[in-house]
Amino acid sequence: MAALLTHATLPISYSPMKSLPPKCSLATTRNYKAVNPIPSKSALKQERRKINPSKRLPMYEKTQSLCSLVESGPLSDALHLFEEMPQREAFAWNVIIRGLVDAGFFDEAIHYYYRMQFEETKPDYFTYPFVIKACAGLLSLNHGQKAHARLTKCGLGVDVYICNSLIAMYAKLGFVECAERLFEEMVIRDLVSWNSMISAYVSIGDGCRALMYFCSMQASGMVRDRFSIIGALGACSLECFPEKGKEIHCQVIKLGLDMDVMVQTAIVDMYGKCLEVKYAERYFNGIVHKSIGAWNAMIGSYVVNDLQHESLACLKKMQDDDKLVPDVITTINLLPACAQLGALQQGRSIHGFAFRQGFVSHPVLETALVDMYGKCRRLSLAKILFSQMTSKTSVSWNVMAAAYVRNGCYTEALQLFQSFLKADMEPDAFLITSILSAYAEFALQRECEQIHAYIAKSGFVLSTSVSNAIVHMYATCGDLISARKVFDGIFHKDVVSWNTIIMAYALHCFGKDAVELFKEMQEKNIQPNGSTFVSLLSSCSIAGMVDEGWKYFNLMKREYGIDPGIEHYGCMLDLLGRRGNLDLALRFIEEMPLVPTSRIWGSLLAASRNRKSTEFAEYAAKHILSLDQDNTGCYVLLSNLYAKLERWEDVERIHFIMSKEGIERTVGCSTVEIDGKVQRFFNHDQCHKEISKIYDALDVISTKIGEHNYVHTLARFSPTKVAKKRENSPELHSVRLAITSGLISTTIGRAIIVRKNIRLCEDCHVVAKKISEITKREIVVGDSKIFHHFKCGKCSCGDYCSYHLTLFSTSVVAPEEVVKEVMPVFLDDGVCNGNDVSKHWHS
Repeated sequence: MAALLTHATLPISYSPMKSLPPKCSLATTRNYKAVNPIPSKSALKQERRKINPSKRLPMYEKTQSLCSLVESGPLSDALHLFEEMPQREAFAWNVIIRGLVDAGFFDEAIHYYYRMQFEETKPDYFTYPFVIKACAGLLSLNHGQKAHARLTKCGLGVDVYICNSLIAMYAKLGFVECAERLFEEMVIRDLVSWNSMISAYVSIGDGCRALMYFCSMQASGMVRDRFSIIGALGACSLECFPEKGKEIHCQVIKLGLDMDVMVQTAIVDMYGKCLEVKYAERYFNGIVHKSIGAWNAMIGSYVVNDLQHESLACLKKMQDDDKLVPDVITTINLLPACAQLGALQQGRSIHGFAFRQGFVSHPVLETALVDMYGKCRRLSLAKILFSQMTSKTSVSWNVMAAAYVRNGCYTEALQLFQSFLKADMEPDAFLITSILSAYAEFALQRECEQIHAYIAKSGFVLSTSVSNAIVHMYATCGDLISARKVFDGIFHKDVVSWNTIIMAYALHCFGKDAVELFKEMQEKNIQPNGSTFVSLLSSCSIAGMVDEGWKYFNLMKREYGIDPGIEHYGCMLDLLGRRGNLDLALRFIEEMPLVPTSRIWGSLLAASRNRKSTEFAEYAAKHILSLDQDNTGCYVLLSNLYAKLERWEDVERIHFIMSKEGIERTVGCSTVEIDGKVQRFFNHDQCHKEISKIYDALDVISTKIGEHNYVHTLARFSPTKVAKKRENSPELHSVRLAITSGLISTTIGRAIIVRKNIRLCEDCHVVAKKISEITKREIVVGDSKIFHHFKCGKCSCGDYCSYHLTLFSTSVVAPEEVVKEVMPVFLDDGVCNGNDVSKHWHS
């Protein structure tokens, strides 16, 4: 293209070219212009005099030939002919600029526009629409505003066609306010003007404004066409307005546009995105000649409505019934279905098909592939694809960051974020949310405050989704006070905001506060969803609020029509385990309408260990290992149960199986933040630079709380191993070292926040309570499940970690109204009657 421009501006050095390159880099064009500036006017006149007059065609014929070459011939030949023309009228300039724009050479079109003015040819109202289109193609607001100012100065600012082009340009560049201002100033508006504004607001995701313009268009008496209808249907999809969508569907029928292929596709897409998949199916099945667009819309509708299997079946039907070959949109729609199902094999098949069809260079497809591999736990493949992407959009970065977080690679996620910022790109709310999830998992409190300050400075705190992520980050880092402050400051609290803060209080074992928040949520008429009740039931489970748990479990279905999911049943099984009635717990599992997962059987195993029931424990463990053979927790719980019952041969058998299968217990590690730096401790740590001081302080603390006279829980070890285990006694567990380090290194009165990668043992739980009592300090310990707030000798969990020892008796009787409410929820119709359940409770 550089050579083409050389010949275009310097006709004396022209040499024939056979073909025009498909695309020219803007850098090449800029380099050419720096070396070969536009010739002076006198030089151009001298060059034209040198042309042999005998070879000149009549002006009319040359203009006709130029039009023909632009429309059908090589563009290089058209440029050659253009440069031979001794006199170039505005029409010739318009033809050549239009040809460059149609070929995608936007920068070159702008170059000829400026040259046209330099050679004293005045642009007319045919010139500017093509120039404006070139500015939009370059995404150049600067050139666009210059052209806008020039045409206004020339008195062309009232031309409808030019105004429509300007509206489209400003909308594409994201300056919809400028487009709206221009639209309001138009004296005459045609159908294209209204359609442009509708499309402009749909393009930025503002469906309400788009529908407002659609209604105003109707009120003005303007007849809608296919583009008006498609824009309005897209707006309904954005805002999930099914009733408005149905109204527009009726207009389609009245206007006779129901046979239009594009309109049919838009209707299917609208119903699908408005979660009316049955309407989408009914309308789709009524289409006689289904286009590939309609099939794609139906596949996408299934995916949006979490009907992944149906989307894959729809693909097969498309190939079998209509013999259609999937296009790039088909593959893009199918990949999220594979990602949600974890169907790696099908996802790889689609990837292979896309590669053979030459689709893989499509940026949206590449992003969908990265997302699919990330969700299917193939992070290495996602990284390779991401690194090979030629044009990374902000969505591509978001997807890769989410893949890192989902696969537990939090450090890599933060490194990716740093690379993103170094590339001079502006993050959006989605990327910030993913990065906050990474911070929540391992960042220090000071680092959380730093990223919070960056977000506030960037203006993202106004986003409800980002604020929700900040609440989650602080709660997961152990700072519940900051989490509550951020929650209280959210201007528009959505259901996710309430779910997040309720789960935060559940995570920190403040179950009663979580229940109060739910009541406040109800008072504000916020409609709860399934996640709300997971948070609420978790609060009841952790806090031991058994009756309240059953109350809300039944409320979920009776008043809100929410079918319990596997997480809801898991919470209720935890509550049954706390009651100690293992028979009812097992029956609860057997009567569940869902297939029990390892999470469900794990709850039964934990309850069985707490009640020292090997029969139930072994039964639960059998199901767990059939689902997850490498479940470390299952082996550990069984081993602990056998040790409590002094069945040492079984303990050795479990240890042998774990050794044979290569299963190792997670090494305990605790961290504490001191002066903005993380201090890491392991059991019996000897590597810390101040370990001697820490051990001396811990010895003083142990003496004060009388731990030397305390008999530790060594029942899980055989007599032959007791001596060895006493050397590794809980006195020097990592969490105690971390707490002691915090006590001697932080200001008096400041809470000490310790994070531990495994569950807090019972001995350390007792000791932490005593330390908080004698030191008058609040100690927060977050283990792999919950946060324990130790204050004045008490823990916020109510000794949840050892509830099986003291809190509940096995002869608890459920209230009669609870029995009646539970019946229809977790038992199938006709399985048993209320009396059977009541007898089972009282047994």
